[in-house]
Amino acid sequence: MVPVKTAVVGCGGISDIYFQNMIGKYKNLDVISCCAKHLESAERQGKKYGINAQTYEEILQDPEIEMVVILTPADTHYELIKQGLSAGKHVFTEKPLAVDTMQGLELLKLADQKKCYLGAAPETFLGSAVQTAYKALEDGAIGKITSFHVVANRNLTMLASAVRSLRVPGGGIGYDYGVYYLTALIDLLGPAKEVFASVKNLSRVRKNVYPKSPEYGQDFIYDNESQVYAVLTLENGVTGTFALNGDSVIMDQGYFTIHGTKGILKLGDANLFGGEISVIPNDVEAFTKGSTSMVLKPVSPLMENCRGIGPAEMALAIRKGKPNYASKEMAYHVLDIVECMMESGKTKTIQTVKSTCRRPAFFNDWDQIVIEGKA
Repeated sequence: MVPVKTAVVGCGGISDIYFQNMIGKYKNLDVISCCAKHLESAERQGKKYGINAQTYEEILQDPEIEMVVILTPADTHYELIKQGLSAGKHVFTEKPLAVDTMQGLELLKLADQKKCYLGAAPETFLGSAVQTAYKALEDGAIGKITSFHVVANRNLTMLASAVRSLRVPGGGIGYDYGVYYLTALIDLLGPAKEVFASVKNLSRVRKNVYPKSPEYGQDFIYDNESQVYAVLTLENGVTGTFALNGDSVIMDQGYFTIHGTKGILKLGDANLFGGEISVIPNDVEAFTKGSTSMVLKPVSPLMENCRGIGPAEMALAIRKGKPNYASKEMAYHVLDIVECMMESGKTKTIQTVKSTCRRPAFFNDWDQIVIEGKA
């Protein structure tokens, strides 16, 4: 299979893991170019990884380059994706797809018009953890699903002190962090139908607490949401809770459980590719024997930081002419859910999620993407 020639747009801190994996881990990508807002950043990464540093205009005009991978702040995604699709390039972007659904819908229509693939992170659901949970649900490990519960905590004051892009639209805890859990939820249980939410920002003015920041000790403005608490009802009728607290601990803490008539499926942080997946059985005999939890065997070796698997899987889909897993429709549906949460928080009303998407199939194509011994 001929690798897809790819360019990376954005050479900030997150780009290293993408470069390392897309060049050294995934056999169906051929990364040949990069660009950045500041040319010196592109030249630095280009020299480091042995690829060309170009402008975005040069990348879009290069007939060899089939796909661009966008790793820039959220508020730049719409324009960069639009330019890429308009030039006939397939595009994979970091999350979110855009900062609002109007922009997102325009991008979906443009991708269809240009007959180009459009995919978006989060891609962590392709990792071992969520896919192990997927198989357990398909195998009936916890019976009929009755509810789900997400609780995720982080410290946005610290993160926004260190990462300025979290202060722009799309950098709040719902758009930047909640999307990992929503994507995993859709993959495991299907799309959402209704949302009722409470949305807060604990403090608009925050003090920079990151010692390495040039703004250390100074105040900065944070206008994004820092807490989201919601009740979601899915299209299949299952209802669950969704709680994000960005005014908590420095090390992210994520808890994700799916409850059924035969037990509880326990996942961890949806921002990770791996992690322990276990089942607490609703079994009197097991309980009397002291067996309160059963750890499940991973279904794939994708357990470390596998960022870049989304573009690699999309490259496979391009060559095979089939839909990609981290699809534009799912990314748009996730964006729609978050926007509904924001609107519900303002109006104190239940919001109907107007979009939908297909639930992806079980992901078992990793061996067609990963270089042997590199998973």
